[in-house]
Amino acid sequence: MVQGTTWGLVGSTFIASFVEFVEALTIVLAMGFTRSWRSAIAGTVAALLALTAFTFAAGYALSTWLPEAALQLVVGTLLLIFGLQWLRKATLRSSGLKALHDETEEFANQAAAARAAGSDRRFGIDTFAFVVSFKGVFLEGVEVVFVVITFGLSAGDMGGAVWGAVAAGALVLLLGAVLHRPLSMIPENTLKYGVGLLLAAFGTYWAVEGLGVLGAEHHSLEWPGGDLAILVLLAGWLLLSRLLVATLPMLRKEMAR
Repeated sequence: MVQGTTWGLVGSTFIASFVEFVEALTIVLAMGFTRSWRSAIAGTVAALLALTAFTFAAGYALSTWLPEAALQLVVGTLLLIFGLQWLRKATLRSSGLKALHDETEEFANQAAAARAAGSDRRFGIDTFAFVVSFKGVFLEGVEVVFVVITFGLSAGDMGGAVWGAVAAGALVLLLGAVLHRPLSMIPENTLKYGVGLLLAAFGTYWAVEGLGVLGAEHHSLEWPGGDLAILVLLAGWLLLSRLLVATLPMLRKEMAR
């Protein structure tokens, strides 16, 4: 039977990757509709090739240079930091202190920038559309690679992490091909909130396990209850975030007086 941590691994990488791919799709669609589909697709393919090479290089370096406990400490800490950044933004959006992310508005902004840009073609490729598509896909993809590598290595299941990301990418690509518009109907802000909670919970779990590298035997620590501790951590981060959502607006009003 598939363990709960494996389902959590695949689900977490799927959701996190899905959100990033949705944002990348918006950029590519804006370049395709307003500039050149050929150039936008070329930039996307080039970015995917670069991301593939980056994934193999980074994954190999981390898996061969660090012992297990040190690896858990490093990637767990990085995952926790990354997750807290997502959670901070989601908390501010939920409390009304930060504007919600809107893919339709993002598409309009990217399209306006594309229409205002000058024309520069090289080898039959629109330079602006190529560069913007490459940059957008690569930068969003780097975050996907980070999640895949950290989850995969820490859980010892790189295959599950990769397949979660691949499934997310395939679904976003299919939806984009069918709808021909930004996926603004996706509850992206809610998904980002959930991703932040998952990353923070898993990051805390693995970082604490990795603290065993500082001990005499340099072995990973064990959580009471094993993998069930992840659910407790998830509930703890959720409770903390909801408390912040409820109190931050009041604190801001008090400070404004």
